[in-house]
Amino acid sequence: MNDETAFPHDLLKLQERLHRAHAEHRAYLAGLPWSVEPMTGWVRGERFSHRGDVPDSPGWSEEQKETADRMRAEIRQLAAGVVDHPHWKSVPAETLVASRMQLKRQGRPAEATENHASAEAA
Repeated sequence: MNDETAFPHDLLKLQERLHRAHAEHRAYLAGLPWSVEPMTGWVRGERFSHRGDVPDSPGWSEEQKETADRMRAEIRQLAAGVVDHPHWKSVPAETLVASRMQLKRQGRPAEATENHASAEAA
């Protein structure tokens, strides 16, 4: 399999799981308070803020911190699996970067691709 666009099925699935893990992590973080530790907010005039007034943050609970850490650990494990996959040994050095970028594009979950396309159309 020297063609950089012909990826093994298990590598494609691993890359798809990595994309999904990143998306789940981003969605989880978006629902949490803006500061990990409790912090007083401010009004726009007190500090620069492109968001306007920033409310107080109660910080994250221990459970939220553990969940975020667990999700980051899963992302690291999946990324290591993609990078260390035996397939990369068969790819010539001069096309390795392009091949890895192709895998990222090709390994996107179908729903994410469809959602991205429908968001662009709107």
